[in-house]
Amino acid sequence: MKTELIIRSNSSDIDFALLKDGKLVELHNETLDNKFSVGDVFLAKVKKTLSGLNAAFVDVKSEKDAFLHYHDLGPQLATLTKFTKQVRSGKLKDYTLKNFKFDNDINKNGNIDQVIKGGQELLVQVVKEPISTKGPRISSELSIAGRYLVLVPFSDRISVSQKIKSTKEKERLKRLAKSIVPKGFGVILRTVAQDIKVAELDKDLQNTMQRWVNMCKQLPNANPPQKVLSEMNRASSILRDIFNNSFTGIITNDENLYHEVKEYLQRIAPDKESIAKLHKSKVPIFDFYSIEKQIKASFGKTVSMKKGAYLVIEHTEALHVIDVNSGNRSNKANSQAETALEVNLIAASEIARQLQLRDMGGIIVVDFIDMHLADHRKKLFNHIREEMKDNRTKYKVLPPSKFGLIQITRQRVRPERNIKTKEENPNKNGEVEAPILLTGKIEEDLDKIIKNDPDGVVLHAHTFVVSHLTKGLFSSIQIKWFLKYKKWIKIIPREAYTYLHYNFFDNDGKKLG
Repeated sequence: MKTELIIRSNSSDIDFALLKDGKLVELHNETLDNKFSVGDVFLAKVKKTLSGLNAAFVDVKSEKDAFLHYHDLGPQLATLTKFTKQVRSGKLKDYTLKNFKFDNDINKNGNIDQVIKGGQELLVQVVKEPISTKGPRISSELSIAGRYLVLVPFSDRISVSQKIKSTKEKERLKRLAKSIVPKGFGVILRTVAQDIKVAELDKDLQNTMQRWVNMCKQLPNANPPQKVLSEMNRASSILRDIFNNSFTGIITNDENLYHEVKEYLQRIAPDKESIAKLHKSKVPIFDFYSIEKQIKASFGKTVSMKKGAYLVIEHTEALHVIDVNSGNRSNKANSQAETALEVNLIAASEIARQLQLRDMGGIIVVDFIDMHLADHRKKLFNHIREEMKDNRTKYKVLPPSKFGLIQITRQRVRPERNIKTKEENPNKNGEVEAPILLTGKIEEDLDKIIKNDPDGVVLHAHTFVVSHLTKGLFSSIQIKWFLKYKKWIKIIPREAYTYLHYNFFDNDGKKLG
């Protein structure tokens, strides 16, 4: 599979688009003045505790105070607090923890008033960025992510990613980790650590240890609330989390970012340094790689899929609802049951992509087309789980309910990507989905129809879509199709058609496709 990361830099933010075989699968945005990223560590001040919630509000210089629940304090809170006080006072200058005496774990079912007080200084880490009217969600159980492992101070636990299935490989990684991890630290071995040699693990461990030491050096002079450890810049953190041997290109339009990426690749994969490229074309980078078109087609309320099927995605305060529709596809399957299964499998693949693309979190309810065969329901359930296995965010998929609904929960750590895909309706007041949503889909179907060399091709579509396709004295889209297919594609507006509805006919009025 061909994997490319396209990075577009503007004056105020950076966009990251991950393409697999040219198809957009992830889209991220980093504003250059972002004050809170998942992984940032703050020396903060407790504002007040609320025994009823068993939680505290903490000042981290955000518009809304950060929320810290008792269960996010971590068992070694007493040890962390003692360590912070000694480093702040200058009594402790050895940050390796090898000679540092740990205190007992706090009671896992205790009350927050018993362990922290208002005005207390506390080291905390952002685990969820501010979303809507809520401030950041934080934890005092610190961790520092590296390429192959996550370093956990004040712990002796060594664990391995559940996505590594081989028991033999898990044991090998645990054995290697035990031989290199210093006293007082635990590690979580990430999925990308599979088959990695001890020298690479040790190099990554030393890098994360250095970040820990650098953070500790800031504590004596820090003035809370103050950030004392920043997550890596988004370009490096995304590469750290998703980079693998399938990457064939990392392209950016910014020269500084280009050098940053090259430098990072030199450290983690020197043999892949050449895949970093600087975009020099006059065509904007997202247009050059057809990303703008895919964004328009993927972020609307309605998402078109192959074979005429489409999704309708609705967002409410409490959850997301996705409805699967078979559309105007022609039924070539042997039965209605097989048609429902085929559409549902196509939809499951697209839904897995949409969840990652939009970074949808919380509860997602999917209304698939009804299936009456238990074997088909099982096949759908297994398929959606398989499609979601590369999802880097924690999630859970429940089997189909009696009503044919599949429920998914997905961890939300950042605000959901919300991109405006509607344009002003020139005929009436209000807005409609942008016609570019359909243009690419129409051309895909046209490619298949032209292969059969029909006697003329006439496209029937909704009037607004037709006005988009034929706009201008000479339609650039029709001329492009003429040069591509060596046939003039006639376009007829149909008032009775719904917005997503279109059909192809030959010169005799016979339906094509």
